[in-house]
Amino acid sequence: MNQATHPTLSGAARRGEANRPQPWNPGVPFSLDPVEAVRVNLSAAERRTAALAGRRTVKKEWQAAWLVRAIQCIDLTTLSGDDTAGRVRRLCAKARHPLRADLQEALGLAGRSITTGAVCVYHRFVAVAIEALEGSGVPVAAVSTGFPAGLSPLETRLKEIEASVADGAEEIDIVITREHVLTGNWQALYDEVKTCKAACGGAHMKTILATGDLQTLRNVARASWVAMMAGSDFIKTSTGKEGINATLPVTLVMLRAIRDYREMTGHVVGYKPAGGISTAKDALAYLALVKEELGNDWLQPNLFRFGASSLLADIERQLEHHVTGRYAAFSHHAMA
Repeated sequence: MNQATHPTLSGAARRGEANRPQPWNPGVPFSLDPVEAVRVNLSAAERRTAALAGRRTVKKEWQAAWLVRAIQCIDLTTLSGDDTAGRVRRLCAKARHPLRADLQEALGLAGRSITTGAVCVYHRFVAVAIEALEGSGVPVAAVSTGFPAGLSPLETRLKEIEASVADGAEEIDIVITREHVLTGNWQALYDEVKTCKAACGGAHMKTILATGDLQTLRNVARASWVAMMAGSDFIKTSTGKEGINATLPVTLVMLRAIRDYREMTGHVVGYKPAGGISTAKDALAYLALVKEELGNDWLQPNLFRFGASSLLADIERQLEHHVTGRYAAFSHHAMA
């Protein structure tokens, strides 16, 4: 990446810039034409992304700036069967202050409001998170629609969306019925996503494609198109529960679908890779790919999110190394 176009540390932390209103995609009438027109060259996608880390590297203060931006784009997440209200409150405290005060000051960001992009929880904990985040400006995202399998009756899934919105969730992460993709039933997928969007009301909707279950990159691209036509405000790779989650080739395919959809309709859609992104190096590669494919506008939390929790600890370690020249143990940083 051209370092002259990188954000400065202070620029990366400007919340007025980073928290611009999220996209609202009204969708378009269903059409098979763009779905059937999809072509994906697997070898080319793999070559393009395999070369990314070697060609696009940033160092020193530029790397620190990118990592601060990555923090602002994290949906800090806990989606475990043993979640408790106490764990969610701790997560929200971390979302409000993801960087230790001494590190923030050493980076020249004292007095800046730096938070994560959102906190993502099960519906059961939406009200808890809303209370814990009051006054922070950090939105709560709820996973709904029978997460992670998405095989509950549609009526049940819609009621879950409505309940999360009623409890105060500003973002809803839905999961699709993978069978619709695997059998090529694109109309059914469109109808399902469109119905979920209507249930979201004023909340923004992220559609999880569970790309690791979709078998081919062509299916990923087709599902992306249908989800966007049906009104998804974001398209998201994974639940984090599949055997294969976010990958750079999948990201490339989804980013190009977003670009093509915007060119066709004029509507802007965000992107969220989730699952398996746990190191600062990983985050930098995803940010570089987003910048190259969609441009600087997508390097903001209103259009880009990481679905992650352990990622934050490694970013903090890298920033501490930038400041002190030493790596701290993971236990040195508050658990996310």
